[in-house]
Amino acid sequence: MQGAYSIRLCTMADVPRVAALIPISVRGLQSGVYSREQMDGAIGTVFGVDTQLIGDGSYYVAEAESAIVGCGGWSRRKTLFGGDTAKSGEDSVLDPSRDAARVRAFFVHPCWARRGIGSEILRRSEEAAFGSGFGRIEIVATLTGETFYQRFGYRAVERYDVPLPNGYRLPVVRMIKGGQEGYRDFCNTNM
Repeated sequence: MQGAYSIRLCTMADVPRVAALIPISVRGLQSGVYSREQMDGAIGTVFGVDTQLIGDGSYYVAEAESAIVGCGGWSRRKTLFGGDTAKSGEDSVLDPSRDAARVRAFFVHPCWARRGIGSEILRRSEEAAFGSGFGRIEIVATLTGETFYQRFGYRAVERYDVPLPNGYRLPVVRMIKGGQEGYRDFCNTNM
């Protein structure tokens, strides 16, 4: 795969293609950190499509040659990670005056990695979240994603394991960017 890509908001019609991208991305880019069993247990639950993000208009796809080669977004809702199948109950709306927005569900096709797709989707997500009144952004990052988010000013605040349905556990890192300082940093690097 080569060539240019474009980024646009994801639609419900894109869900099958996003769902197909996720295991390809996970197995191609996470295998150096997570075992096959961890990846298998996380695909579909921790790593899955959250249609609420699409419905909220806060999820993006990168498209090249009619293929979805990347996706990711942000959320004004309580859920930190996971697809539709991992949810139970209502996904309540956050209060920007006291809560952090969420950066969610970033996946890039391995053949399209390191071409700026994740960076551009993150930039758009941060711009939208800060523009919606949020002063902080939070993410639960994979161990592979931690370095990527650090480059954009996120700092690790907690490390923990997510239990998986197959009995394995997935180590993750909760990261934060924010407060007035975070917004100033965002403006200085993105404007």
